[in-house]
Amino acid sequence: MTQNIRLSEGATLARFLHLLVAVLALGGFGIELVVALTGGAGTAPSHAERIVRLFSYFTIQSNLLIGGVSLALALDPRRDGPVFRVLRLDALLCIAVTGIVYNTVLRGLVELTGAGMVSNVMLHVLAPVFAVVAWLLVGPRPRVTGRTVWWSVVYPIAWLVYTFVRGAVTGWYPYPFLDVTELGYAGAVTNSVVVAVVFLVLAWGVRWVDGRLPDTDRPVPRA
Repeated sequence: MTQNIRLSEGATLARFLHLLVAVLALGGFGIELVVALTGGAGTAPSHAERIVRLFSYFTIQSNLLIGGVSLALALDPRRDGPVFRVLRLDALLCIAVTGIVYNTVLRGLVELTGAGMVSNVMLHVLAPVFAVVAWLLVGPRPRVTGRTVWWSVVYPIAWLVYTFVRGAVTGWYPYPFLDVTELGYAGAVTNSVVVAVVFLVLAWGVRWVDGRLPDTDRPVPRA
């Protein structure tokens, strides 16, 4: 009976933390989407282009990813499967990279007020922090293998390819450190490699920690 109560409490905590991350990530995205839909073209050449640009940001994609995965885990904290493992790892890594890159490289470049300031904090600070906290506290674990790590690299590489191809066509790049028109391909690609290295280091770090933190799929032993 005691063990069942403790397992129930653990599941409740997991559901709460995953739901909190989902609300922060998807809520921040929702604010950005409403602003984009109601604010006209802004600095983009057309309203449609503004919407496309919104979905082209790594920040937005990583928050949608962590939001969707966290919502799935809120419904089933032990959810598993080879594809879901890759999605979970990608979500965790991408939101962590979003937080790290923004707060070390991009913070303060654009002055924000009102709704933009609120969504910025949700997308770049609160969602990354609580996503990592949720993973550390409630997992699910173990979920990360070497194969999972290598498959997780596919998405960020695809995003970089998309960004450079679209940038070559439109002349617009989502972040200054990837802006080929300002840095040239050598500078932009070098910065991309640095971010890729950070991503891989984090991925293998998660792999190492995943194998050493308590297994969340097992009943908690009685004290």
